[in-house]
Amino acid sequence: QLQLVESGGGLVQPGGSLRLSCTASRFTLDNYAIGWFHQAPGKERERVSCISRSGSTYFADAVKGRFTVSRDNAKNTVYLQMNSLKLEDTAVYYCAARNIYCSESVLSYDYWGQGTQVTVSS
Repeated sequence: QLQLVESGGGLVQPGGSLRLSCTASRFTLDNYAIGWFHQAPGKERERVSCISRSGSTYFADAVKGRFTVSRDNAKNTVYLQMNSLKLEDTAVYYCAARNIYCSESVLSYDYWGQGTQVTVSS
């Protein structure tokens, strides 16, 4: 079964930074669009960012200018660099894969990781 694995979450103070990583076993991520989603308690899962197979990137308005997304194909890894973190960024973060193009629809992604917790707190 194709599986994604996230890492890099943790506890950080407001204004701090974290870098999340998404890796895969049994398939190469550069064949897919990779989306990053977050889900806070009691809220719906929503897309934060995405990088398409061609390298086009997308960001939710709430994170524009603070988050970046990139690929390292040699390491079969996609990164979400999160800077200037805010209290409202606290959530479980997931990466997910779908064919070629990015989409905002959670249901359109075929493969998911187990999530990594990001907590922003003073």
